[in-house]
Amino acid sequence: MGRVGRRIGALAIDWSMAYGAGALFFSSDGVVNGFAVSGLFVALQIVFIPTIGGSIGHRLFGLRVVPLQRGWVGVWRPVVRSVLLGLAVPALVWDSDQRGFHDKVAGTVLIRG
Repeated sequence: MGRVGRRIGALAIDWSMAYGAGALFFSSDGVVNGFAVSGLFVALQIVFIPTIGGSIGHRLFGLRVVPLQRGWVGVWRPVVRSVLLGLAVPALVWDSDQRGFHDKVAGTVLIRG
């Protein structure tokens, strides 16, 4: 299982990337559109989880998103997981296995590897 430190580091990288893209494309008078940043964050998650096994932050910290059942994570799992993660609250609710609510609903787990 991916532990808290790695998760937070990966999240910081992913939000930084989304913020940077938001600042580049969705800012006016030095103010970055927060909704655009959130949307970019969710979009990056949806694109990279099924293609490279995790977000860029996940991969840099040696993490992967896999389904609980064997096989490819598919498309719907990253969509559900990412939209819930974009809401932030599900990521703050963990179970005893340190799986976030967003992972439980999507049927995924974040592992090292």
